[in-house]
Amino acid sequence: MSEQASEPPRVAVRRPHRADARRNFDALLDAARDAFAEHGAGASLEDIARRAGVGIGTLYRNFPTRQDLFDSVYVGEIEKLCDAARDAADLPAWEALVAWLRHFVSYMATKRALYESLNRDSEMFRSCRVAMYAAAEPLLARAQQSGAARADASFDDVLRLVSGITSAAFVDDEQRERVLGFALDGLRTGPA
Repeated sequence: MSEQASEPPRVAVRRPHRADARRNFDALLDAARDAFAEHGAGASLEDIARRAGVGIGTLYRNFPTRQDLFDSVYVGEIEKLCDAARDAADLPAWEALVAWLRHFVSYMATKRALYESLNRDSEMFRSCRVAMYAAAEPLLARAQQSGAARADASFDDVLRLVSGITSAAFVDDEQRERVLGFALDGLRTGPA
């Protein structure tokens, strides 16, 4: 793992303490993430509750407003990205960066669905961005220090590159993966 001065800041969804309530909460987040990715921010709350295997009252008890649900799904996705960065840290430098970028590609589908619903000026949004950068930016730095990634690329450059790719419509997952591979080949300094 690369040497870091301190642990990156963490963001966290406030989960209930009781185990059964926590299971319902997490099932709602998973169902909402999938529904938003499939149907956009206007996905039916009743459908989300049904997918989670709970009643609509349980959804509203956990998320009194649609915005609360959007924010919690977004924070949950950022938590997963930060965890993915920590999990990848022990891999060889280039593999660690690529593994995290693959998680980022999956996250972009949810973010795109929620983008208009997120308050990008909110403290929550800023905190999530800071946490994600702090967790994953060292992966690029390590890949650059090892000589595996271009030294002239900033982390923001890489995120914009991958975000641009993921915003396109693809015939299937194989095509998206192939196009992402082309972009990664441009970032890599050595042979693919």
